[in-house]
Amino acid sequence: MVDSKIKLPKIPEFDNAAAARARLRQDTLTKPPGSLGRLEPLSIQLAGIYGSSKFSVANKSVIVMAADHGVTEEGVSAFPASVTRQMVMNFLHGGAAINVLARQVGAKVVVVDMGVAADFDRSDGLLQHKIAHGTRNFGKGPAMSREEAEQGIQTGIRIMESEIGAGLDLVALGEMGIGNSTAASAITAVITGQPVSEVTGRGTGLDDHSLQHKIVVIQKAIEVNHPDPQNALDVLIKLGGFEIAGLAGVALSAASHRIPVVMDGFISSSAALLAYKLDPAIKPYLLASHLSVEKGHRAILDHIGLEPLLNLDLRLGEGTGAVLVFNLIEAAARILNEMSTFDKAGVDNKE
Repeated sequence: MVDSKIKLPKIPEFDNAAAARARLRQDTLTKPPGSLGRLEPLSIQLAGIYGSSKFSVANKSVIVMAADHGVTEEGVSAFPASVTRQMVMNFLHGGAAINVLARQVGAKVVVVDMGVAADFDRSDGLLQHKIAHGTRNFGKGPAMSREEAEQGIQTGIRIMESEIGAGLDLVALGEMGIGNSTAASAITAVITGQPVSEVTGRGTGLDDHSLQHKIVVIQKAIEVNHPDPQNALDVLIKLGGFEIAGLAGVALSAASHRIPVVMDGFISSSAALLAYKLDPAIKPYLLASHLSVEKGHRAILDHIGLEPLLNLDLRLGEGTGAVLVFNLIEAAARILNEMSTFDKAGVDNKE
C-alpha cells in the first residue's frame, strides 16, 4: 500500500448562495420554468462554480496530454505505439479533429508531452514535460514509481496554473496515448469494483479475439499489482499513465480556482475519477460532456454521480466531445445573463 498523502491544491466549497441566486433569476426569465431543459441547471451549476451569476466563459482551452504505455507490449491495441508521436505532430500542425473543433468554438489547444516514447525537436507550441519514454508494462509490475506519479500530478497543476495566469475561464481534458484505454479500464475496474469485462471496450478498434485478450491482460495486471481501490495514488502508480496523472492534476488545479472542468470520454474521465478519489470536493466542478461508446465510461460517471450532456457515439478522445460542449456551456451562460426578466420585458408572467 502506498501512502496517499500528496500535496494538492485546496478546492473551495461550491457556492450554494450564488447557485440559489441563479435559480431565482432563471425563474424570472421570459420563458416557462424548465422550458430550456438541462441548460437551466447547467447555468445554475456554473454560477455555483464561479461564485457569481455574472461569469465569463470567453477564454477556453483544451489541455491535450500525450504519453505512451508499456502495456502495449501485450498486444492490447490495434495501432502501434508510434502513432502517439505522429498524432502529437498532427495536433501541432492543426490537422487533428480536436484542432478543427477547437477552432470552431474559439478554444486554445495546449499540447503536452508527458511521456511519449520518442523525442521531439523544440517544436513551437509543444509543452515538453516528459517524465519517461512511456510507462512500464503494468502487466508485469507497477506502471510507474511514486515519484513519477507525483511528478505527473504536479506537472498538470503547474500547467493549469500557467493557463489560469493567462486568463483562462474554462478548461477541457484531452489526451492521446496508444494503450491508454487499457490503463483507463484497469483504473475503472479497481475503483468502481466493476468486473474487468464490463468496463473494457475495443479502444482503437479491436476484434472479438483481441478484446478478450485485452480483458485477460487487465485481469492479470490487477492480480500482479494488487492496487488498493481506496488509494487513488496507489491505483495510479500501479495501473495508470503519465497523461492520466497530468490530467488529474489539471482537474484539481482548475477546481481550486473555481474553473469548470469539462471531461471528455473514457480516458480523460478516468483521470477525473482519480482526481475525485484524491479529493471528492472536486465533484461539483466536473462537467460530463458526453457518453463514450467505451463500456467503462458509464461506470465512471455513475460512480462519481454525473450525467453526460451529449450522447453522440463518440470514442475518439483528444478532448473532442468536451470541446463540442463548450457551445452548450456558453449558451447556458448567455441565457442566464442576457435574457430579459418578465418585469423588464413587460411580459405577463403566469398567475
